[in-house]
Amino acid sequence: MKTLEQILAKKLLHIKAVKLQPANPFIWASGWKSPIYCDNRKTLSYPSTRNFIKIELARTIIEKYEEVTAIAGVATGAIAQGAMVAEELNLPFAYIRATPKDHGLENLIEGDLKPGARVVIIEDLISTGGSSLKAVEAVRNAGCHVVGLIAIFTYGFPIAEEKFKEAKVQWTTLCNYDAILDEALKTEYIDESEIKTLQEWRKNPATWIAK
Repeated sequence: MKTLEQILAKKLLHIKAVKLQPANPFIWASGWKSPIYCDNRKTLSYPSTRNFIKIELARTIIEKYEEVTAIAGVATGAIAQGAMVAEELNLPFAYIRATPKDHGLENLIEGDLKPGARVVIIEDLISTGGSSLKAVEAVRNAGCHVVGLIAIFTYGFPIAEEKFKEAKVQWTTLCNYDAILDEALKTEYIDESEIKTLQEWRKNPATWIAK
């Protein structure tokens, strides 16, 4: 029986929400060169995949986190998914900006998170964990308790694991880099000769150079 990670990896590769190009790497906003690009916004255009992710996020929250009273999505990638999960669980929803709005009330959190709320934060993907932990800080500063954080995908960088541990944040993901590589190999999206390149990149993505 296939695991959740394997099932979702197949779906993400099928709709090209995840692309692998070891020989022709992408350039991230950070300037890093990367043989993989993940755009989970694309899942919103495919109803079956969109619904699958919604159900699995909601199921995971029910199974892993206790007494959740609100859902918060991290802007912009997880606003839609967070709202759908909140609807599925019949819970209040808010979203967290990367920076405060520069006019009006200058909100960092859009919506109404009541102080004392027990919040699960929804992310679309986790790379170094920086943006996720800024969202955690914003929710905590609003007087709420972060019960946990759940994302659709993680690259599995050790630095992210270290940061979440240091911040005392319980987190989980539906899919991960290893599952993507396994599924891509099985479906001949990539071949054995490319696996080593893809694995080397994750060890030190900031200095990785395509060969």
